[in-house]
Amino acid sequence: MRVLLVEDDEPVAESLRRGLLRYGFTVNWATTGTAALAVTDPYDLVLLDLGLPDTDGLDVCRALRRRGDVPIIVISARSDETDRVVGLEIGADDYVSKPFGVREVIARIRAVMRRVRPAQAAYGGPDRYGSRLLVDRKAARVRLDGAEVALTPKEYDLLAFLTEEPGALMSREQIMEAVWDANWFGPTKTLDVHVAALRRKLAGAVVIETVRGVGFRLVVTDIRPDAGTAPAVPHPTAHPAYPAPHPATHPAVHSGHQAHDAHDAPPA
Repeated sequence: MRVLLVEDDEPVAESLRRGLLRYGFTVNWATTGTAALAVTDPYDLVLLDLGLPDTDGLDVCRALRRRGDVPIIVISARSDETDRVVGLEIGADDYVSKPFGVREVIARIRAVMRRVRPAQAAYGGPDRYGSRLLVDRKAARVRLDGAEVALTPKEYDLLAFLTEEPGALMSREQIMEAVWDANWFGPTKTLDVHVAALRRKLAGAVVIETVRGVGFRLVVTDIRPDAGTAPAVPHPTAHPAYPAPHPATHPAVHSGHQAHDAHDAPPA
């Protein structure tokens, strides 16, 4: 899905942009209202900040709505009820007050798209990984060989995140931010405990490889118990290839490529 992100606060925009990319969205980032209205590339949804440097975001919202029915979610530090009501009345489909978590924004995007698209288009059914594993993100359920697997909420969140991009290397920091919280300062040993639980419960269907000093990679193996072959045991990788960081500077409109991220509350 293509998202037009209109936000002049670079730290907020970068955090949100990374989160959207890691969830598979393509992002065009505009830092002013003028730049947003000048975008000619197609997009499926707009995330619009109201506090723009060159014009009021409400005027941008009004202009975008006159152009068509693309969904608009307002993201703003203005928490006053009047601003929310005005934004919704002039055409916004939803309103998120700062500060917010990336996962909240993702959930609101999905909710808005379910409303504006036919149900079948918004939800294509469970995701299949090989012939054995099904992950139903709508129902938050996992099935192995047709039988439901009992996962704790955090085990499910961890599996859902790793299966967003099978084969991709995810750092411990990315995983902790996605499944727990960006400000989680507790021991990361909890991540190893949850990985071990998934390995035990999904043995043969997937392997979660440990990449020493970096993080984990989920690989679909699809080994059946009756195949006579023991499930592969993941081994640490000594020198993994790791993606280069995003550039530090950005023009008024920025394009992104797909990756994954999230944001959630720390475990109890």
